[in-house]
Amino acid sequence: MVVDHQNVEEFNIGGVKEMARYTGPVCRLCRREGQKLYLKGDKCYTDKCPVAKRNYAPGQHGQSRKKVTEYGLQLREKQKVRRFYGIQESQMRKYFNMADRMHGITGENLLKLLELRLDNVVYRMGYAESRAEARQLVTHGHFLVNGIKVDIPSSTMKVGDEVEVKAKSKNSPKFKELVENHRGNTVPWLEISPDELKGRIVAEPAREDIDIPIEEHLIVELYSK
Repeated sequence: MVVDHQNVEEFNIGGVKEMARYTGPVCRLCRREGQKLYLKGDKCYTDKCPVAKRNYAPGQHGQSRKKVTEYGLQLREKQKVRRFYGIQESQMRKYFNMADRMHGITGENLLKLLELRLDNVVYRMGYAESRAEARQLVTHGHFLVNGIKVDIPSSTMKVGDEVEVKAKSKNSPKFKELVENHRGNTVPWLEISPDELKGRIVAEPAREDIDIPIEEHLIVELYSK
């Protein structure tokens, strides 16, 4: 199965922010952020990862030193989160507004909501090599949630939900390979049965369970202006 590892980038037209789909090499996004975003699955864990070889921004001036403003730092953190989870700016704003209305710390609430997206849950369960692949597998209807087919990657899961590869898909070479190479339970808030290609959400993700290198308070500061 060929996965279209795409992401989204912002650009300005007449002073108005618009959205465009980034169709270039996703490794450039990691280099732009100066760290691995784990957008290409297993390759990110090998010496072939471009970030390991060239840990600076792509382009002619990638190695030049630039003074980063406070706004620039906030923007970079927001872009990092969007790229980690593969979401658009409009979705990011929506999640922030939801997180801001929840009890608790807004930044942690934001990351919790993103972790509970169906595509991320599939990835965390080890049933896809990357979030981009998980998103594609969900869209193609390979997963059931509580016995019902769900093909919307942004669907929010909750404690007690059971996610399973549908019976017809379990016999595909893709999922057979995943069972053979499954790395076991990855996060404490999920209970996984790799042999059955299913898993259950047993708790809400805590901040210490979210291993992405993000300073979420910078995103809160950005959106609170």
